[in-house]
Amino acid sequence: MLAAMNPSPILTALALSLCLAQAATPKLKVSDNKRFLVTADGQPFFYLGDTTWELFHRLNREEAIRFLDNRAARKFNVLQSVAIAELEGHTDPNPYGHLPFIDLDVTKPAVKDGPQNDYWDHVDFIVREANQRGLYIGFLPTWGRFWHDTNQGRKPLFNVANAEVYAEWLGKRYKDAGLIWILGGDRGVDSDEQKEIIRAMAKGLRKGDGGAHLITFHPPGGGGSAKWFHDDAWLDFNMRQNGHVAEFTERYTQTRVDYDRTPTKPVLDGEPIYEDHPVSFKAKELGHSIAGDVRRPLYWNLFTGAFGHTYGHHSVWQMWSPGKAPINNPLMPWSDAMDQPGAAQMQHGRALMESRPFLTRIPDDSVIASNRVPTSIPGAGRYRFVATRDESGSYSMVYVPVGRKFSVNMEKITGGQVKAWWFNPRDGKATVIGTFENKGVREFTPPDLGEMLDSVLVLDDTAKNYPAPGTR
Repeated sequence: MLAAMNPSPILTALALSLCLAQAATPKLKVSDNKRFLVTADGQPFFYLGDTTWELFHRLNREEAIRFLDNRAARKFNVLQSVAIAELEGHTDPNPYGHLPFIDLDVTKPAVKDGPQNDYWDHVDFIVREANQRGLYIGFLPTWGRFWHDTNQGRKPLFNVANAEVYAEWLGKRYKDAGLIWILGGDRGVDSDEQKEIIRAMAKGLRKGDGGAHLITFHPPGGGGSAKWFHDDAWLDFNMRQNGHVAEFTERYTQTRVDYDRTPTKPVLDGEPIYEDHPVSFKAKELGHSIAGDVRRPLYWNLFTGAFGHTYGHHSVWQMWSPGKAPINNPLMPWSDAMDQPGAAQMQHGRALMESRPFLTRIPDDSVIASNRVPTSIPGAGRYRFVATRDESGSYSMVYVPVGRKFSVNMEKITGGQVKAWWFNPRDGKATVIGTFENKGVREFTPPDLGEMLDSVLVLDDTAKNYPAPGTR
């Protein structure tokens, strides 16, 4: 009786941590119009993710806290992290010498009594600390190689039977955590057996967590989850990997293709080009990407129909530091890379979207007036213009990747008068252009003509009295 009335300090701390995590990361669901994510009480949720694939595997607790604090300060709210990580996560121990499984048997997680003394305790710690900071985990049960690839004749770790067992265990363990399940892991589905492995994982997760969390699928470069699983009931939203290209290629048109599919499901790019990554994997020809290369996909995706966006840095995804084997020549340690400018600039896109009606936004490039030379306006490659608007016409936005004059069709906006703004994607500041009569076609001149300096044109029905773009 005394024990029941006086719980141990450890249990009390865990219970408090769980309450804090639940308050900071409320349950998520798909919006009624099937285009966005919202919280359980219907509040819009802008998914701003980071590809932190090796977070559980390579960082110790002190490093993890430092990283979580950094990402929370930059308004990220999802960290896409892998339980059985790509870089030998099954055989290379975490910083505390722990492995995830006994004898590589995925039905036997290596769990010991007591806190902080096994691999899964470390995952628990990071998930809990992330949730307390308002960060959901985009939780991959495994990287794709472990259900897809063969290695010197050896079969993958996962099959249909053991995938469901492992996923059910995982679902139960993290039932009350703030997370989104992400199946797949940079692999496509090449056989019926592989498709059934993924379905078995989805089934196991649902059994384990009782349907508490959303589920999606992370595909290979240039692909999307819809190709294999769009009609599966467990797939709550589509994820694309438009990949490590710096131009508006066919890949980005597929965001709109997925947006237009039936049944309607939200769509998100879960892996565009990383900052400081070899462009198109061709560093000798094209060099390494910069902040501008990661800003463009943010707006290309959002204005083409995505409900949120995922950033990535080439050093951060692999949590590279000296002494670790580098993948594709990272330019700096993760601890420096997390402060690269592109990471800090993602929050401006989120702020912009959250400063206008959120759940009624639609893609609409017809906002942009046609040009005699289409490769100039709306443009091509790195110079592609895209547009979005409120479905009722109370506002519209045009992403302007380069300093080139362009025109808009004003009738796409309601009201007799339109207030125009320039929004700076690099610093999040808005500048008033003026108020205009709402008629015909109007030309706008970006602030930096002839330069690779992007901007967003925001047009508001003045009767709505919206705040400056990027503010509430």
